[in-house]
Amino acid sequence: MVASALNVASPDMAGSLLQPDEIKRLIELYAARPLFDNTPEWIIRDNPYRRPVNCNAVQQLDFSRPLNRARILGANALAAHRMLLNIYETDLIFLPASDFTAKRNDFASYYSNDNKLLGELIRPTLEAHVFNFLKDEINVTGRWSVEALKSYLQLIVAKHEQSELEICNAILGSADRERACRSLLIQVAGDFLSEASASSRNILGKYGEIQSEFFKIVIDDYGYGVHAAKHSTLFENTLSTCGLMSDVHAYWQFYLSSSLALSNYYHYVSRDHSKYFQAIGAIAVAEAMFSHTCRQISKMLRTVFGKTVDTYYFDEHFHIDAHHGRMAFDYVVAPAIAKHGDEVIPDIVRGLEEMQLLTSIADDDFKAQIAFSDAVDSLRTQAQQIHQQVLAGRLRKSKTTHVENRDQSVVTQVFDQDKLYVVESGALDLVIGPDQSVRLDAGESIIVPRQCLHGTAVVSEECRYHIYDLGNYQSCLL
Repeated sequence: MVASALNVASPDMAGSLLQPDEIKRLIELYAARPLFDNTPEWIIRDNPYRRPVNCNAVQQLDFSRPLNRARILGANALAAHRMLLNIYETDLIFLPASDFTAKRNDFASYYSNDNKLLGELIRPTLEAHVFNFLKDEINVTGRWSVEALKSYLQLIVAKHEQSELEICNAILGSADRERACRSLLIQVAGDFLSEASASSRNILGKYGEIQSEFFKIVIDDYGYGVHAAKHSTLFENTLSTCGLMSDVHAYWQFYLSSSLALSNYYHYVSRDHSKYFQAIGAIAVAEAMFSHTCRQISKMLRTVFGKTVDTYYFDEHFHIDAHHGRMAFDYVVAPAIAKHGDEVIPDIVRGLEEMQLLTSIADDDFKAQIAFSDAVDSLRTQAQQIHQQVLAGRLRKSKTTHVENRDQSVVTQVFDQDKLYVVESGALDLVIGPDQSVRLDAGESIIVPRQCLHGTAVVSEECRYHIYDLGNYQSCLL
């Protein structure tokens, strides 16, 4: 009886009534919708329907086969997860805080049948593209019982509660701890500002007493109908005291692909009700582990921001999610097994394991982004060394040349290999976060490591710059 990680060949893409070239065309049509165009600014203020997906990048990408583990944080993953969250959230209601009249056309376009139909046609392909690797990584074997499952879950939670949170350690060790804190809050904002929306899909229909017990967990998150007590409202207060906006997806441009993957996974297993037992496994482990996670984040926030930060969102979860963890297992998972048989346990274990794996991947991705943010000075120094080798002809690397003007719209991106940015004329900002950019004037350069999120903004009338493909930049250094 084990739930283990394996490396095996990826399965073929899930079957479809449409041919691959037809799916590719539909994906490009979806990405080209004006609503998902690149934006003039990095932060999207009070418009929950504007969500750039980088149409130009989508046109260059192949979504026809599942990604392997090495590529799940790359360019394909970021584009696919952006589109998937847009597709999933057409089921949710978002309204701007003010001036609805000015945004009415965006509202109508986002919830239009055209947008929803296109999304549904491409959704299975995108889901298989980003989530099929989980089937390769996790193999659930052996004979399971409810007692064995409970012991296994308790072991996971006990180990978690004895651990330090690596993301908190990364923040506390950062060169700019406040910036790193805000980056973490941005990563979770996509989920926390509409908390429980994905899992609430599981309380629809009719399936007995278990459904009512599940509803109790969801209604806790909604503050039992008291808006001031709603968990998303509490999180808005935390954002405000840390100097961040609470508009839905204001920081869309700065979501890492792994953060989008976590949000999308809840929708993925909750929207497809054939995955119901995976969903309750994922929710059970997430609720059980979140208590310790919140305790560590609350402590870290107070260490960094002092008494001015409102940590009540995280403090509230100290006890409520420990309670939710027990509720999820004792009143949802265990009764589901008793009613529907031990045959459903492997699906529950799969959901539990998949959620842990995606969380671990997201933690590593976040730490890599913080390391990139902290390393800009050394990356500039190393970039100059590599560029000198290129100029001297000792190093030959392929490059693309870009000529852009100040009025160009912006979008963040990641690359699948290390890149060298070199400005030939004009000036360019390399944007790493909403409060961090690196100015590159003519003759200056910087390395951007693979799979690190960034964007570019021209700050002169015109800028000519080059992007070199380095592969592994460490191998290019003398």
